[in-house]
Amino acid sequence: MMQIVLIGLCAGATSALLFASIVSGTTLSFLLANFAQLPIMIAAVGWTHLAGLAALLIASAGLAIVLGSAIAFVFFISIGLPAWWIGYLALLARPGADGATEWYPVGRIVVWTAILSAAVTLASMLRYGVDAEAMQAGLRRELEHALRFLTGASDGAALVLPGVRDPERLLDVLTLIVPPMKATALTATSLINLWLAGWIVRMSGRLRRPWPAIAAMAFPPFAPAVLTIAVALTFLPDLLGLAGGIFAASLLFAYALLGFAVLHAVTAGMGGRRVMLAGLYIGVVLFGWPVLLISGLGLIETMASLRARVAARRAPPPSPDH
Repeated sequence: MMQIVLIGLCAGATSALLFASIVSGTTLSFLLANFAQLPIMIAAVGWTHLAGLAALLIASAGLAIVLGSAIAFVFFISIGLPAWWIGYLALLARPGADGATEWYPVGRIVVWTAILSAAVTLASMLRYGVDAEAMQAGLRRELEHALRFLTGASDGAALVLPGVRDPERLLDVLTLIVPPMKATALTATSLINLWLAGWIVRMSGRLRRPWPAIAAMAFPPFAPAVLTIAVALTFLPDLLGLAGGIFAASLLFAYALLGFAVLHAVTAGMGGRRVMLAGLYIGVVLFGWPVLLISGLGLIETMASLRARVAARRAPPPSPDH
């Protein structure tokens, strides 16, 4: 028990420092803040979820004392709690029918991370109000304040952005796209932190579950239904439409990861595979829109089992009976 407390203390202090570094406002601090989940996940994956919970509570308490309860609450909801829960899922296991241990599937972890990230993003917007109009107005004010800070414009002066003819129109567009982008970014950073935590714990020899075959991950049966509901909600007005957009974006990103897993599986053994995959990743980073095609591939996989079909074609024919 003492070891869990000590690990929680160290991990919590590190997580709090990474998150608090954003106060400095430098580019490096924003980068470091993205890894605030990592110490909590390392504690949860390497020393059970109790160590992760201790890290979460210690980090939140430390931030409350130093920076105030409001910032500590933001950390608790948006950073610490998701990190602890995802770390808990990573070590969730049950005995199988053959007596072997069945670990919580990677695909389910990805889907739950996307759902949790969307829920956290939506919950974080409640500080602006409880309806879509108030949320968007509050977010617009925050974005305008950020742009004024970056450009050095005072609050009373007209907002002028280099190369932008209509800053007000830009603010309107950002108000619409930032919430889905935040949910997608939180999904991505959470999964990157989980991968890093697993890799670090594995290098230390403390990883209890086998390293998963990520290219073979599969999504749970409820995932397509949740995505369908989220997309349908985007056509509705007010809060339901806002929530639908946030959840749809996060889940589409999860399906993009499934699509990449399909590509890694079906191209195994092909000549020039690394060059092709590298070009695809670079294209997604540079242009963005190809990720929608990869998401579509992930959706097709859930309906047509592309990897199973390719594997069946590659399998050698059965030897004739003698």
